[in-house]
Amino acid sequence: MPTVEVLNVSGSKVGELELAEGVFGIQPNVHVLHSAVLLQQAAERQGTHKTKGRSEVRGGGRKPWKQKGTGRARQGSIRSPQWVGGGTVFGPVPRNYGFKLPKKVRRLAIKSALSSKVIANDIIVLDQLTLASPKTKEFAAILNNLKVARKALVVTANYEDNVALSARNIPGVKFVAAEGINVLDVLVHDKLIITKEAVAKVQEVLA
Repeated sequence: MPTVEVLNVSGSKVGELELAEGVFGIQPNVHVLHSAVLLQQAAERQGTHKTKGRSEVRGGGRKPWKQKGTGRARQGSIRSPQWVGGGTVFGPVPRNYGFKLPKKVRRLAIKSALSSKVIANDIIVLDQLTLASPKTKEFAAILNNLKVARKALVVTANYEDNVALSARNIPGVKFVAAEGINVLDVLVHDKLIITKEAVAKVQEVLA
């Protein structure tokens, strides 16, 4: 089983924690990670793009010239695609880009993402993380104590209002509760800061 140090908000070691092998200690599956990232990114696309076809553009109700005898190519409408101002052929229309992955694949993806953080030594486990009031300066001091200078994902067992409000003004820092942890957030952020209680909750769901 992988073992990590448990720190307090001052950055001091207060113990060790054994992580579940089946959640934090597997060999990351790159293909599954890629599929899960595509799934999330596709779901975020609005899909509101639209162009007009020849039946939707304005004008072109009359045949521009007679079929024969002019020496010019035959034309049926000035709004055909080859004309300036004509309709677009096979242009984009509103659509939903979302797709689905099997439940087992989604679970394997989040396990792979978490395990990759353990392998890279980019996971920080805290004994607890609570704030008496929303203070961005106080939260920034905690990150400084933990020597976190890059993008970080902060995870607690339950949604903490004061932590969320304190973290939201710090560039590169995102806060989620344990039930909101996802593959894209774990991979995008350089560090994963998670409490002991949140680790237990994640392991309970994924084990």
